[in-house]
Amino acid sequence: MKEQLEGLRVQALEELKTLESPKELEDFRVRYMGKKGSVTGLLRGMGALPAEERPVMGQMVNQLRQELEDAVTEKSQAVQAALQKEQLAKEKLDVTMPGKKTASGGLHPLNVVLDDIIDIFQSMGFDVIDGPEVETDYYCFQALNVPEDHPARDMQDTFYLTDNLLLRTQTSAAQARTMETAKPPIRVICPGRVYRADEVDATHSPVFHQIEGLVIDKGVTMCDLKGVLEQFAHEIYGEDTQIRFRPSFFPFTEPSVEVDVTCSACGGKGCRVCKGAGWIEILGAGMVHPRVLEMGGIDPEEYSGFAFGIGLDRLTTTRYKISDIRLLFENDLRFLEQFDR
Repeated sequence: MKEQLEGLRVQALEELKTLESPKELEDFRVRYMGKKGSVTGLLRGMGALPAEERPVMGQMVNQLRQELEDAVTEKSQAVQAALQKEQLAKEKLDVTMPGKKTASGGLHPLNVVLDDIIDIFQSMGFDVIDGPEVETDYYCFQALNVPEDHPARDMQDTFYLTDNLLLRTQTSAAQARTMETAKPPIRVICPGRVYRADEVDATHSPVFHQIEGLVIDKGVTMCDLKGVLEQFAHEIYGEDTQIRFRPSFFPFTEPSVEVDVTCSACGGKGCRVCKGAGWIEILGAGMVHPRVLEMGGIDPEEYSGFAFGIGLDRLTTTRYKISDIRLLFENDLRFLEQFDR
């Protein structure tokens, strides 16, 4: 029995040296110390021994079990340490290497230009206001001196939702609301989307963007309007840009003007972009019609003002020399990535 016990001990310890994984160690433990293991089998065979030898042999078997358990524990710790070292080696990072550049989005060109415009006018003391895109006929037309039978309505193909509700054709509606609720002096701009039933082509879209401006105070003149718009044009296009005013007609301003700037593509010499004229129209403006002031609750005998409407989409295409307005709305990353900043 003693020889059998010693042989089992030598065999187990030699085998234990060759094991390299947690699974192999668990199989070893079951094979030697499990319910049907070799060491357990020796304990069960103690009944065949003489009574006087059983205590001694039982002690020796228990010593062997304890020795093997300690050896398995020690080996298991060594195996775990080796596996951890191997894993750490695989996950090792060189902290001195430069990091990988992550892709980041950028502002849409319309937003880039809009932010610049807002900064320009805020630097001149303008506040930024907003208004509803679904507007009433009164604020979109009647409060701006465009009654139901006015021929100016033919100039705008309008999306009507009901007889009285429509998608606003201009952000001037927000100015009409402002005059009702604010007392002069008033100095605001209103950027936003507007809607007209236009055919989609290189220069037209049924959804586009406007920035309306309004100034009302005592003693406001066309000279003030000219100074504000010249400063705006120089900030957007550069100090060398020239600006000109052409007589025009808008029902909510009198007198009214169209405002042109020298073509940024050719510097005023004439090219395909400006169709040889050397000038590009960027906005309409004029002195606020006395009738509009009256409907807004402002006395035209005491106050005067000017208004202007900037086409954000046209301003963006001329600033960046974009030939087709549809590029601004097609979400082509190859196009948009050129404007990341």
